[in-house]
Amino acid sequence: MLSPLEQVLLALLLVVLMVGMGATLTVDAFREVVRKPRGPLIGLASQFGWMPLIAFGLAHALALPPELAIGLIVVGCTPGGTTSNLFTYYARADLALSITMTALSSVAAVVLMPLALRVYAAPFSSATLAVPYTNIAATLALMLVPMGIGMAVRHRSPAAAARVERAGSAAGLLVLALLIGTGLVRNGHLLVESPPTVYAAALGLGVVGFGLGYLSARLGGLGPAARRAVAFETGIQNSPLALGILMTSFPAELHAQLLWLPLLYALFIILSSAALAAFLRTRPLE
Repeated sequence: MLSPLEQVLLALLLVVLMVGMGATLTVDAFREVVRKPRGPLIGLASQFGWMPLIAFGLAHALALPPELAIGLIVVGCTPGGTTSNLFTYYARADLALSITMTALSSVAAVVLMPLALRVYAAPFSSATLAVPYTNIAATLALMLVPMGIGMAVRHRSPAAAARVERAGSAAGLLVLALLIGTGLVRNGHLLVESPPTVYAAALGLGVVGFGLGYLSARLGGLGPAARRAVAFETGIQNSPLALGILMTSFPAELHAQLLWLPLLYALFIILSSAALAAFLRTRPLE
């Protein structure tokens, strides 16, 4: 599914994204979460409450094969993606809340993602398709190291951290676009052979997540800008992390099927997020 070069690029992408995320964080940001926890906690609950459930529901409702179902559920159980911050900014939403939620969900994922996978992936696993929970937890814990490096850079030099953050975001989008493009071109036959249910799952995960995230934020009493931020944070998952986990945790012979839905999701979430951000940018905050 991905060439050796693309696998190396994916690994570098994950490191760059996590360093860039860490460069946005300070100890004061976590203190602010403790002082005003409602927004970040609503986002966290929406992220790990709705998204795994949506993925599980789509996999069942659309009768996806086990390999495709597990690929979708892994995406649904990942923390928020850093591109949510970009689209939150374009949509004139609460950027500070978005960044805080992304960081909080990335740290919490070390515990919450394996737990969610045990609940939602178990019905699709078998002797030939066992979910390696321990390997996944170890991979997630390892991702905290570059985040810590980014925080150290921020502590020593805020100016350098700002440059790292911008470079990380730009490089991340570029490499992600490259991976999606080459993955789709190399597997062009799957674009034709995949049934409509596969496309419905890839598109539906993010779109339904947007709606339920916004609804949760509204019911939680958050303001308009915060609702938009929670919507993006809920629907946009860390698809590079999902791809990395699937490649490092499952045998190579399963990669073609396991990675297909995450690749499609990565494509559709960028398109749907851009459309939603463009729409919201024209709408007043109310």
